[in-house]
Amino acid sequence: MEIKKMMVIGAGQMGGGIAQVGAAVANVPVLLNDISEEFINKGLKVIEGNLSRDVKKGRMDETRKEAILKNIIPTISLKEAKNVDMVVEAAIENMEIKGKIFKELDEVCPPHTILATNTSTLPITEIAAFTKRPEKVIGMHFMNPVPVMQLVEVIRGLATSDETYEVIKAMSEKMGKTPVVVNDSPGFVSNRVLMPMINEAIYCVYEGIGTPEAVDAVMRLGMNHPMGPLALADLIGLDTTLYVIEILYKGLGDSKYRPCPLLRKYVAAGWLGRKTGRGFYTY
Repeated sequence: MEIKKMMVIGAGQMGGGIAQVGAAVANVPVLLNDISEEFINKGLKVIEGNLSRDVKKGRMDETRKEAILKNIIPTISLKEAKNVDMVVEAAIENMEIKGKIFKELDEVCPPHTILATNTSTLPITEIAAFTKRPEKVIGMHFMNPVPVMQLVEVIRGLATSDETYEVIKAMSEKMGKTPVVVNDSPGFVSNRVLMPMINEAIYCVYEGIGTPEAVDAVMRLGMNHPMGPLALADLIGLDTTLYVIEILYKGLGDSKYRPCPLLRKYVAAGWLGRKTGRGFYTY
């Protein structure tokens, strides 16, 4: 099956990026959905800014930019998914909310439509259980920022069919990404490896072993990471970071995933990183 039209649910940082690569790289019409026109307009503004930078750098011309923007159609109604071949859900990391979305999509979408989720932590098999088409439900975990990062973690649920996987693999490649298949387990591979590193970096600050600047410098200069783990946590959002670590701790039941008390304290204080102007650094 070829994907000729898709919907992205959620116009935030991840959803907007997925819509951009769908429209710009895969050259597929994309319905960008969110709960309000305000959220969609914010997402479209970010996409336009990204494309304008590409025009300035000579990566595309103004005509191509306008064609891409016309390829992204805003909508606040999930009923518009009635004629799409694929949906990528990038809503908030909350099983109840995702469950409602997938239940409605299952009723609205034609039988052939594949329902993908960009969840970074929640089980694909459980999300699929909200539908009558679990064989057509799959995880597509894009990395942030989506237009730049090459990886897509492709997560098969218990019932995901081979055909669904092959279509998503082909579509990932069409979007300019490299799909890597992983199993349905808390945090998959990316967050199961990344989050304990970030958490341990926070413990280094909490225990007075080093300042945030020192910890990040060690990882950048010594391990050749492009960004230190604490600066990365600020970029992700400390609330999101805590949420993912708690999912790992709860799902795997291992004390090595225990969230650092300093992370909990920062989140309780509202110091969530870049989005609030303060985290481990001040912005």
